[in-house]
Formats: sequence, C-alpha cells, structure tokens
Amino acid sequence: MTELSSHHRATADAYDGVAVRYAELFRNALDDLPLDRAVLAAFAETVRAAGPGPVAELGCGPGSTTAHLRDLGLDVFGVDLSPVMIDLAREAYPDLRFEVGSMDALELADDRLQGIVSWYSVIHTPPQNLPSYFAEFRRVLAPDGRLLLAFFESEGEPTTAFDHKVTTAYRWPIDTLAELAGEAGFIEIGRMLREPCEGERFRRGHLLMRLEK
Repeated sequence: MTELSSHHRATADAYDGVAVRYAELFRNALDDLPLDRAVLAAFAETVRAAGPGPVAELGCGPGSTTAHLRDLGLDVFGVDLSPVMIDLAREAYPDLRFEVGSMDALELADDRLQGIVSWYSVIHTPPQNLPSYFAEFRRVLAPDGRLLLAFFESEGEPTTAFDHKVTTAYRWPIDTLAELAGEAGFIEIGRMLREPCEGERFRRGHLLMRLEK
C-alpha cells in the first residue's frame, strides 16, 4: 500500500478509534432497511447480467455489507483505510478477502473489476478531491462495469460539510454527484432517494451507474 496522505491518515485513525463500537452498531443495519437492500440487490443483478468478474466494496469497514453482497451471489472482496476495521472484518467473515488500502490508489490492474460498491465511503472525501476517486474507479473497472454509490443527500442545498460522528463528512446533491461521475465516464442506470429512518439525520442518496463501453 502506498503512503497515506495526511487526510487519509486522519480518517484511518478516526475509524481505528471507533472500529469495535462501529462494528457492533452496524453489523445488522441492513436488516431494517428494505430499500437499501433492494438497491444492493439491483446492483448485484446488473453485475451478474454484465458478466462474471470480481466486485470490490471500497470503504468496507467491518465487512457486513461485503458479506451481504457475497450472499447475493457476487465474487466480492473489501478494501478499507482502517487496519482495525480490516482486522474485525477478517475475524467476522474469514471466508472473505479484506485488504487495507485507499480507494483512490488501488493496488489493482486496469479493467480488473466487474463492479464497485462505495457504501457511504466517499462521504469523507473533500469535494475537490472526488474527481480523482472517480478516475480511479474508471481505471480498475472493466468496460460496462457497475458502480453503486450510497451517500448523504443534501436535500436542495449545495455540497455541505457536517459533523459526522467519526470525522468530517459531506452531503451531496444527487444531481451534482451524478454529473461528477458522468464526467469520469459513468452513465446513470437509476437512482433512489430515501427519507431518514428513525435515528437518522439526513436523506440518503443512491446512484447505480455503469462505465461506458
């Protein structure tokens, strides 16, 4: 793994510090979120239809969403900045592969992946840096590969920083995020906006996209 930037190091350290508690809180989070499960199922179906190949969950945390994708029939592995998160994921799901890494500098060959899931993992990226993430996603995805983004939606406001419980995060207008991905060569398949559930503060956005052929 390449040396981390100061921003990446601060993010990794912040998640290392809360990893055990985070894993406990979110291990079964999808159980009560049928719309989120539906988006993940749609992603999995489009990946399988596009052809065989590996899928990466980038920013996988303690691995529960990676395991859910495995249960949906995907050949999936997880990558996360936080070494403690990766240790917890390996312990909880020993049948899956997890690696410490940064999603804007992946140790993967070009065109290697059939799909990428970024499940609330680009939220800590400063807005000016996000195009480099999409460029890296494009590099490692095969033509017609799939990308699923989940994020906090800004509800009519511009891109806005907020006090995420771990470290600074950003809420994005769904159209702005779709346009940024489009500039990197991604074509929108569909989107889903979900209003906050009990205990959540913000609307949730989901974008399902494919890389141009």
